[in-house]
Formats: sequence, C-alpha cells, structure tokens
Amino acid sequence: MAAANLRLIQALRDAAQKLAVNAPYQWGHMGSCNCGHLAQELTQVSKQEIHRFAMYGHGNWTDQSHEYCPTSGLPMDLLISAMLDAGLEIQDLENLEKLSDTKVLKFLGVQSLRYNQRQNVVRYLRAWAEMLELEQLDRIPPESLRELMQPASADEPIHS
Repeated sequence: MAAANLRLIQALRDAAQKLAVNAPYQWGHMGSCNCGHLAQELTQVSKQEIHRFAMYGHGNWTDQSHEYCPTSGLPMDLLISAMLDAGLEIQDLENLEKLSDTKVLKFLGVQSLRYNQRQNVVRYLRAWAEMLELEQLDRIPPESLRELMQPASADEPIHS
C-alpha cells in the first residue's frame, strides 16, 4: 500500500471532495475516472491531458500500469512516475481503478464496492486518506505525542 505522507493524503481528500461536489466523472475516461481524479490532484495535469497521454498506450489504468516503464519517456509513464513519486505503488493504481484494496474495504466495513459509481469512489478515497493518516499518527513516538498534548505554560505566548 501507498506510503503515508501529507501530500498524498491531501490529494486523496481533494479528489474525494471534488467528486463529492460533482466534478465531471466518467469511469471509462482516463482523465475523469477513479485514477484520473487522483492523478489530476497529484500532478496538476488536466483530465484532457491525462486522457491524451493515455492514448499513446492502450487499455485502462490497470493495463497501462502493467506496461509501465519508468525510462520509456511516454507521457503516461511520466504521469505514473509522478504518482509513484508521491508515495503510490503500481498496485494502488490497479486497486483504485476497481476500488478493490482489501484493507480499504475492510476499513469501510464492506467486502466490495461498485467501482464505477461516484459515491463509492468518494467513500473509498476518504477511507484511504483516513487510513494513511492513522498510519502516519502511529509512527509518531509516544513521547512526542505527550509533548504535543501538554498545555502551554502561562509564561509562553499564545500564537493565533
């Protein structure tokens, strides 16, 4: 699963929010599908450009991620490289396309989701972000958490 980091967590949340407020969604369009929305957030590449990049190859996100070559120079491979640099793994792209990561589904308390339905994509993205956020919190040493939880002393200035 993806490496938990703030950039990725925020991109998942932003993609979910945009989908929740009716950003264009079309599962069969490489730029406005499940992976396409996350790609937009991570790379700032438009849905039209993502779709155009995909036309250099063939197939859906799963097909193109199976053929991914970091040194090919193909636009879709460059896009995937940027997504991997943000902490994703190839398997994450395949799982996002079909909303099939078993850890995310278990976190949601379901066995499966229909992958081409906007509301399910929103649920999945939000759950995934929350899981990564919890994973990040688990890595904070307990002594650091105690320091963060201490009230400010009376002689320390309060910053607003």
